[in-house]
Amino acid sequence: MDQRQRAARLLERIEAELNCLGLWQTHYPPAQALESAEPFAMDTLDFHQWLQFIMIPRMWAILDGEHPLPQNIAVSPMATHVYRDQLEQHDGLIASLREFDLLLSGTDPLANDL
Repeated sequence: MDQRQRAARLLERIEAELNCLGLWQTHYPPAQALESAEPFAMDTLDFHQWLQFIMIPRMWAILDGEHPLPQNIAVSPMATHVYRDQLEQHDGLIASLREFDLLLSGTDPLANDL
């Protein structure tokens, strides 16, 4: 399985984790909340909202448009920080984000198998 296929599977897993945690929303936040210039839109969105409404759609657009994947990403440290008081409950989400980080940063141990 190539890097793009693995990225798609990880995005699906991240979406599933958000859903299982009850964090997947059916309604969009206000448009101005999505236009934040702050890292992770932390001034206008909760972290799970940033994942659902900003990061995941952008990554799907990159994959669907066959654009180059980002080569350095570090989302899992923010997830670990945000969910620091509930690490066990959010462990699956954090693990999926960590795997995604590693895949795109080129430090994925399975990268040599691609």
